[in-house]
Amino acid sequence: MKLRQKVIFLAITPLILALCAIALAVRHQSNLLAQQQKAAIEQAYLASKEAELKHYVTLALHSVAHLYGSGRSDPATLDEAKRILSTLSFGDDGYFFVYDMNGRSLMHPRQPELVGRNLYDMKDGTGNPTIQRLLARARAGGGLERYSWVKPSTHREVAKLGYVIPIKQWGWMLGTGIYLDDVERALAQIDAQQRGNIQNTMLWIAGIAILSALAVGVSGLALNVSESRVADAKLKALAQRVVESQEEERARLSRDLHDGISQWLVSIKLRIEAGIVRLSGAEPQTEKAVTMFEHTAEQLNKVLGEVRRISHNLRPAVLDDIGLAAALAHLAGEFQQNSGMPVQFTASGSTDRLPDVANTVLFRIAQEALTNIERHAHASRIAVALTGVDGGVTLAISDDGVGFDTADIAQHPQRGIGLRNMMERMESIGGRFELTSDAAGTVVRAHVENGKT
Repeated sequence: MKLRQKVIFLAITPLILALCAIALAVRHQSNLLAQQQKAAIEQAYLASKEAELKHYVTLALHSVAHLYGSGRSDPATLDEAKRILSTLSFGDDGYFFVYDMNGRSLMHPRQPELVGRNLYDMKDGTGNPTIQRLLARARAGGGLERYSWVKPSTHREVAKLGYVIPIKQWGWMLGTGIYLDDVERALAQIDAQQRGNIQNTMLWIAGIAILSALAVGVSGLALNVSESRVADAKLKALAQRVVESQEEERARLSRDLHDGISQWLVSIKLRIEAGIVRLSGAEPQTEKAVTMFEHTAEQLNKVLGEVRRISHNLRPAVLDDIGLAAALAHLAGEFQQNSGMPVQFTASGSTDRLPDVANTVLFRIAQEALTNIERHAHASRIAVALTGVDGGVTLAISDDGVGFDTADIAQHPQRGIGLRNMMERMESIGGRFELTSDAAGTVVRAHVENGKT
């Protein structure tokens, strides 16, 4: 073997071994981090669901409190209470059920065929006595219980997290529950995303290893041994670019996961503290506390929605399916339905010539702008306009809200994170971002030229 070949072999072998070791270490750490992330998300999600169930049962009790507090237990009173409870629901498959303490079904709005039957000996698909376990939990004072039940919307038996309490004066067990197949699907999606990310990382490392080996080999064949320093400098630059790309990816995720959830949680904390103080006051104060807790529950639902949005919308797949204009129209419709604010969307010109990365940036800017309007603007009208011209595409989002001081927001270190996110996204693709705001409203305008990015 010639000296040059030996040098090339000695240069490539340690590089390949080092990259293999790095790949194994990265894979191990990625798997460990993925497991920890999944466990944390599952624990937080289930904790929020448990709190949500307790709140629902409290609201159900409040709806029949006037009947229960009357001290009557005649059939008319009981039928009225069951009627009220049967009208209460939440979500697509959220409802309340009532059994007597012997296991007879008294009220079930989604499965009326069970009403009047004694289900004490009913068992689920795994052989567990469902009603017996729920009754035992109710006799113990009430609480959470996991079991399996047929989901009304799919007619399949799935895992369910239930919460039951006894109504002793009437001899009832009142309960509700949340089906956990949504949690399982969310966790499965997280697993799939994490496996995909790990696989992509391994492919990147393999690609870097191959490119690095080829670079060293070609350099060794084309240059003499004295020029090996140039190859070393190139390898260092490559390593630096890898680190920079990792930091850019982390910064992007950090922009997406900004302080929206924390702001809601602080607001919820303050409302709960204020409600606790009012609970110790006179009856009017107590009523205000109940109202405040109801508002707090609504905010918790928004927090849950935000968590689901982050877990499900890391990549706006709707862009790949229907294009930018249709995706923005869909986004405007969803926002109007969820927030109650009227949104006028218009699209004109050719808007389908941009690269995928530019479409994604414009879609993210629209999401961020609408979120900021909902939280801060107090607007009554919102307009979203997508305009395509020969030179490029312009997205404009305007509202008639209260406006704000753009200079003050730009200088504040802990405010305006969303606006900075939009600016940085446009800078990353070479686009132009404009923001104007005064007492008459705010206008956000983003322009991308064809062929840029």
